Amino acid sequence: MGTAVDTGEVIIILSDDEDAEENISFSDQSVVLVEVEDVKKSDSAVAPVALDEDLVITFSRRAEVLPHARYDCPIHVFTVTDEIGAPAAGNQLMCDQCFCYICDKLASLCEMWCCSGLCHCNSHKRSDFWNNLRNSLLLGGLQRFNLTLSELDSHLRHAETMLQSFKLRLSAKFASFLRGETCGPSDWNPKGLVFNYAPVYEFVSSFLNEADQQEGRAAAVLRLGAAEVFIRHFQVSGSYISHSPTANAVEGRLVLLQRVIASVQRQMVMSSLTPEFIHKLQEFYQKLFFPPELRHMKSSLCVRPWDDVLLVSVLKGQNVSGVRKDKGKKDLLIEQIAVVLLRTELLQQQHRYRELVRYLRVVESDDSKLLQQVRDLIPFFFCLDGSLPGGLHSLFPAVNAPAARLTPRLYLFYLRLFTTATAPPLATVRVSGSAQVCFSDAAWQPMKDAVPLPADVVVRFALRVQRCCPAVFADSQCWVSLLQVVNPPAAIPEPPLKFLHEAKDVVGSILLDQRGSNVQIPRSFQEVYPDQALLLLVTAALGQRILRAALSPALPVLNTLKGNLWALGWLWDSLSSSPERLGSFSQELSQEAGATTDGDNILGFLHSRASAPSSST
Repeated sequence: MGTAVDTGEVIIILSDDEDAEENISFSDQSVVLVEVEDVKKSDSAVAPVALDEDLVITFSRRAEVLPHARYDCPIHVFTVTDEIGAPAAGNQLMCDQCFCYICDKLASLCEMWCCSGLCHCNSHKRSDFWNNLRNSLLLGGLQRFNLTLSELDSHLRHAETMLQSFKLRLSAKFASFLRGETCGPSDWNPKGLVFNYAPVYEFVSSFLNEADQQEGRAAAVLRLGAAEVFIRHFQVSGSYISHSPTANAVEGRLVLLQRVIASVQRQMVMSSLTPEFIHKLQEFYQKLFFPPELRHMKSSLCVRPWDDVLLVSVLKGQNVSGVRKDKGKKDLLIEQIAVVLLRTELLQQQHRYRELVRYLRVVESDDSKLLQQVRDLIPFFFCLDGSLPGGLHSLFPAVNAPAARLTPRLYLFYLRLFTTATAPPLATVRVSGSAQVCFSDAAWQPMKDAVPLPADVVVRFALRVQRCCPAVFADSQCWVSLLQVVNPPAAIPEPPLKFLHEAKDVVGSILLDQRGSNVQIPRSFQEVYPDQALLLLVTAALGQRILRAALSPALPVLNTLKGNLWALGWLWDSLSSSPERLGSFSQELSQEAGATTDGDNILGFLHSRASAPSSST
């Protein structure tokens, strides 16, 4: 309500009363009253006017009106109507700050303001017709993504412009492909036409490269918007096709769609897209036309958001089965292998190793072989979390032990982890056909809360791996590294002959005990001479390796014992139980030494040992 005073000022009074006229009443008007610079009281003061018992006007000034929709204009009354063909009473009037609700620009610039058949001056936000028209004009192609105007920003508006231009140019490219290229008739090409999809493929690839440079949401919209168009491309029936890999429209379309899916999947898992926006992308993708040969890819973007109930419960350790029942329906944690690898990468980057272990233990995937390779690295994730005993234990589960599939390189990696409690900086799992640990050549750094494992625990680990992994058992460098664990730079004092003699029986029983996969070292064997006992145990295992098959190169392995020649002599004596194999091993050493001088001292010692009677017998 308001009144006028003698000065001619217009007084606008905002009231909580709800008895205003219906034709100008909106719950969220766009009129804003802004305070301007204070003026002198003598210039604006008016005589007090009593309007009623509760309100007295003592001061007034003209309000500054900001830009507003026509239906919110405080100067010209707006009439709410369903009429669209002609202006309703007074709706065509406008002030300097009136905006067209449909065009989102000044009403004076609207070309359809009073246009017969569709008068924008009648538009208002309480009408579904006008709202749909406004969304269609302002959202353009983005309306197919079910976006709202509140979600639009400059990046998405630019993406919509790019997408419209791309569709027009792609249409011309594909039309040129359908016309074919003339190359002259021949026996194998009577029509003399070549239908080469490669130019179309290159054009789409170039556009996807541009999309890669855009902001997250805009990039996703550009990728899926492009897929909506090229997924309908087809190869001309019965045509001659160029031999280029991307010349066939069917094959080129598949490669392009795979690229789009991989990029959008990565955004869904790795970026900060909201679950609501991801759901809109999924709905858009599901509505695409998929030709028969691509229908198996229709569910490729069915990616669980990080706040999914089942996924969250698994990560927190509240669900160890990966199964959840909801209203009688069973929900299984099954994800595409590409999604599993992306989650693995992100959880590593965030140092959430314990959650990663929980996830990998229960998730199932469409590629069980590759999933198993990633699961085999669970011990590595335990170690990165600071739990070396946990990592060691997870190498030897009762069923399907990862230790049985260790490569020599990965065995050496774990051996160093367990003995030093250090790891290379930024060590991560990378997958390119197979899962493997990748790290830089930078110096290894201590792992938080990790403590090196005792030497006897490391020896038991190594011997257990040798039992179940032939590749590690046969590798020469693996033996060098293990001997270095029990053979420190400083020489170990030689134990009494009695201990050396008794050690043969003890280590023999340890190495020959095949009951279970564990290796038991009697406590009594380590009580008096712990360092010597472990060195003899590993040396005896090496002797079994030499007796079983040729070891090449052998000299680097034997050189690790040159600081403790008594252990080397003990090894040589143990090999004498098989004179034939000992003779062939000696020949192998001689041939190997012919190409190097590193083994001269070792060979000299062994030759003298061979000519002398055994001291241990």
